[in-house]
Amino acid sequence: MITISLCMIVKNEEETIGRCLDSVHDLVDEINIVDTGSTDRTKEIVSQYTNRIFDFEWIQDFAAARNYSFDQATQDYIFWLDADDVLLEKDRERFRELKGSLDTRIDSVIMNYVLSRDSGGNAHNVTRHNRLVKRSISPRWIYPIHEILVIRGSLLLSPVEITHAPKLEKRNRTRNLTILQEHIRKDGPSRRSEFYLANELFDNERYDEALAAYESFLQGSVENFEDHIAACGVLAHLYHERGDLDRELQYLFKTFEYDVPRADYVCRIGLWFEQKGEYRLASYWYEEAAEQDIPVDYFGLMNLVCWTWVPHVQLMLCYGKLGELGKALEHIEKALSYFPNDPNLLENKKRLEAAMEQQRQHSEEAAVDRP
Repeated sequence: MITISLCMIVKNEEETIGRCLDSVHDLVDEINIVDTGSTDRTKEIVSQYTNRIFDFEWIQDFAAARNYSFDQATQDYIFWLDADDVLLEKDRERFRELKGSLDTRIDSVIMNYVLSRDSGGNAHNVTRHNRLVKRSISPRWIYPIHEILVIRGSLLLSPVEITHAPKLEKRNRTRNLTILQEHIRKDGPSRRSEFYLANELFDNERYDEALAAYESFLQGSVENFEDHIAACGVLAHLYHERGDLDRELQYLFKTFEYDVPRADYVCRIGLWFEQKGEYRLASYWYEEAAEQDIPVDYFGLMNLVCWTWVPHVQLMLCYGKLGELGKALEHIEKALSYFPNDPNLLENKKRLEAAMEQQRQHSEEAAVDRP
């Protein structure tokens, strides 16, 4: 069985750090906490789980802090979390199984990072990260903000999910923008920094600047197609908010230039037509979304409900509007496979069945009256 070092960087995380460590402390062999300047009870809480607490002077560089935390690791593999991440019970069991069975030829284990869940607890907004990495390959982080872990080697996609569960909105948006702008000033712009600058402008509600930055970014070369897809998605949103629906649709279709159609954007195209009352066109696109398979190699943000139950609910509505009750019932059954006890879905099913029975009776009566 492999051994694992948990490595984290923290600052003023008293609201969440205990919950995080409760969910993982018995799954790892070592806990290394790097504190970048806490003034609350963070260190006091952490000391209940480990004495391996290290101070790191904050130098406006997340990669540097994470690399320092990795430098403290002594076990076979390094596992990293943020203080407002948790492993749910099902993922604790999956992690325990992974630890007991991992082939040591694997250099990095990829895990889903769940940013939100739907009412049934299913993953909603999801991205992926290299989460468990072999220490002997000397994994390193790069970029001072929106840092990434560079891994080249043998990868494994694991069913373990890490759930992001912040208690408070603590993100310092201005800080992140300042760090990124300083990085650009010091090292010069890059395709990656252009994309993240647009993101930070958007997060800081500087929407006119963000729109211009995204459009400028899309005019350049493609280094990471996921970034281009995401930029198209935000531009579609920005134009929707401005009431420019033609430009919204233009950018939704532009996502097809960078990859095969993805269900989250195809659903948005379906919604575009549905909101215009064009239910036949809307149903076409929702059917396309319902047929999509989740790509195994994505690392960008994905709205997974659009790959599961959402297109079926929308198809129920569209086919209902079109009077095609049999098709509507077919898709409500598929939606119920995800939420078998949902009262709204069950009520809609009941109404559909009643309408279909009434439709059948009218057909029989018409046949009797026919000469």
